[in-house]
Amino acid sequence: MYQPIVFLPGLICDARLWRDIIDGLSASVAPMVADLRLDDTIAAMAARTLAAAPPRFALAGLSMGGYVALEIMRQAPERVTHLALLDTSARADTDERRETRRKGIAMIGEGKFIGVSRGLLGQLVAPHHLGTPLADEVQAMSERVGGEVYIRQQKAIMTRADSLPSLKDIAVPTLVGVGALDKMTPPELAEEMATHIPGADLVQFPDAAHLPTMENPGPVVEAMKRWLKK
Repeated sequence: MYQPIVFLPGLICDARLWRDIIDGLSASVAPMVADLRLDDTIAAMAARTLAAAPPRFALAGLSMGGYVALEIMRQAPERVTHLALLDTSARADTDERRETRRKGIAMIGEGKFIGVSRGLLGQLVAPHHLGTPLADEVQAMSERVGGEVYIRQQKAIMTRADSLPSLKDIAVPTLVGVGALDKMTPPELAEEMATHIPGADLVQFPDAAHLPTMENPGPVVEAMKRWLKK
């Protein structure tokens, strides 16, 4: 019996974000990668995902995908069997982060999407992964998703809810994971979530920044295998 699992990509990411994890879990899961490119609110992304998902499923979100996962836990917690929150945060955006996102959106309006995505690259992967084929894959992924989707997703992220108050209500086996070198959503934010979610397991992934599912998928696969057995 394959276990249904829904994977939620991050900002300007597509199914490539989860490819190595799906391959590593292929003997035991029935995967679905949600399409988060079409909506400009986190609530709408969650609703679209729920409409396409199996009746009951494990749920894994990375970065923006984590925001959507937490919204799904508000909209339909009874459908989720397991929850994994990777390299994400339960907090709402700060004013400073919103201003940074607005600047990124403005650059798209000036036809500078390639510059935006390359500028983000140094925050997405560990320094020693820059200039490698892995970095090229991340760059190519962002270009496939494109500038229009980037704008929609940034607008959604800016207006997301503060999920900290609802963490205490999560009642399924929960994995909170983070790249040890993540500067976008650093380990202390993962620790905060794990502290507030009853019984959550906290795992740091070595040799990875914000995209451990691509940078160092082995430890992520092992952590998720343990999580799915709970």
